[in-house]
Amino acid sequence: MPGTANGDPKSDLQAEGSLAGFETLDALLENYIPEDKLVEVKRVLHGANRGAPVQKLPLDRDVHDAAVSAGFDLQGYRFIARQEQNRKPRIVQIGLIQNSIKAPTTAPYAEQTQALYAAVQKIVEAAGRAAVQILCLQEAWTMPFAFCTREREWLEFAEPADTGPSTKMLQKHAQKYKMVIINPILERDESHGEIIWNTAVVIGHKGNVLGKHRKNHIPRVGDFNESTYYLEGNTGHPVFDTVYGRIAVNICYGRHHPLNWQAFGMNGAEIVFNPSATVGSLSEPLWGIEARNAAIANSYFTAAINRVGTEVFPNDFTSGDGQAAHKAFGHFYGSSYVAAPDGSRTPGLSRYKDGLMVAELDLNLCRQVRDQWGFQMTARYEMYAKLFQDYVEPQFQPQRIKESQ
Repeated sequence: MPGTANGDPKSDLQAEGSLAGFETLDALLENYIPEDKLVEVKRVLHGANRGAPVQKLPLDRDVHDAAVSAGFDLQGYRFIARQEQNRKPRIVQIGLIQNSIKAPTTAPYAEQTQALYAAVQKIVEAAGRAAVQILCLQEAWTMPFAFCTREREWLEFAEPADTGPSTKMLQKHAQKYKMVIINPILERDESHGEIIWNTAVVIGHKGNVLGKHRKNHIPRVGDFNESTYYLEGNTGHPVFDTVYGRIAVNICYGRHHPLNWQAFGMNGAEIVFNPSATVGSLSEPLWGIEARNAAIANSYFTAAINRVGTEVFPNDFTSGDGQAAHKAFGHFYGSSYVAAPDGSRTPGLSRYKDGLMVAELDLNLCRQVRDQWGFQMTARYEMYAKLFQDYVEPQFQPQRIKESQ
């Protein structure tokens, strides 16, 4: 039976989610590459924060004990910035939660939700004890990612954004720990015909609902049949000016759209969270690149979160892509991580275990990198604005210069 990097046997589910028998890419590299060469490999793969690898962040023993007891992966890292003369460090601690479903998709819906609540609240509590100030959960965390099936009964998991049960539950944790919490849910809009949205509710550190963002870009690729349930959001690119910093939420498929990332930056975001649900057969080669590229291009921090596990549904489904009818979406490979505006990033969380990533950020790094590279200063917005204005007109003609025969 394949083993983890430390030789422990793995269950069938773990083996399914492993990378050649290892829990993470880093574990695989550490097993095969000599330590002196591994430093250079990680320098290229993970970048450098102020000229050095991203530092590990010590976490209290009771947080580690909670992770062991509940069986989730726990990692902590620290991003530093240059000490300035005129500004104090702007330190904020963020947390990312990834998780698998906790009951079969055949179980009663209430049972599925309550099982998730029970498991995820343990990780939320650990985040609170780890002094996390801004916490983000994964996309549609209160349910299986059933949008592959096209079956409408899964809409029973939808809830109102401001007053739904998951928001009420997380408001209590926000108040207890003075923590901003991003709650990505399937929203039922009771004010507008009870239509459905893919939404992230932002809860303030006092337990108040600051607002929400609805997913801007909806996939129509592979088994991601989400447009059966909801369409593109109508909330623009809001940035939430919390007591800990300016944050935004780029939900899942929006990470494939550079202009979506850019718009949050133009509105002043310092941290953009990307709660997602994506499978290895489709997106894994892109996963470690896109949020990191966005951090570099927009001079802000990014936090990419992906669920874990393989979700099997009661009925076969197809997606018009030539595959035979099947019951499973594929393996959600976790690997959640944080990236900084200087291009450095943390390793990823486990590919098959629930996890909590804690990262300490100095938000002064955003301006420092902006001043160093000048991406915003050299952006030529007026030139691109005219191109886009022309492009959306029916009579648009591409600017092409053709070589004569």
